[in-house]
Amino acid sequence: MDATGARFTADRIGEEFRVVHQGFRDEVAGLDADALNWRPHPEANSIAILVTHTLGSEKEMLRAVRGMGSDRVRSAEFEVSADAAALTALLDLADQDLDEHIGKMTLEDLTRPRPRGDRPPRPGFEWLVTNYGHAREHLAQAQLTKQLYAAKK
Repeated sequence: MDATGARFTADRIGEEFRVVHQGFRDEVAGLDADALNWRPHPEANSIAILVTHTLGSEKEMLRAVRGMGSDRVRSAEFEVSADAAALTALLDLADQDLDEHIGKMTLEDLTRPRPRGDRPPRPGFEWLVTNYGHAREHLAQAQLTKQLYAAKK
């Protein structure tokens, strides 16, 4: 991969994360706080938790790929409750983070092994791809949770 390929790759993956963000916006839109904070099972996550956790993971990953530290408190992401406005604001901030970090991503960021939290170093490209998969999984969980909430009425 050269610098041109790195730029194309970073931009393309950034676009896909934006698709996930829009998917979360679509799921959140029109839901009240009860629906957003409802858990289909005591060990399952609410839509609010899924959005918050996904975006926390994404932000940490983007910073790791760029060789920057993170102040993420992962456990706090699983204790949130939020309304649609708060979740939409989080998604807006995540879009801004994408613009900043994807726009500055370099060939070195994508190819150099980077540590992330307590995990062993991996090339930035690997972190981007695996975190995108993580985000898509949680979007699907949010979609299913919304369906289950609607079915319980």
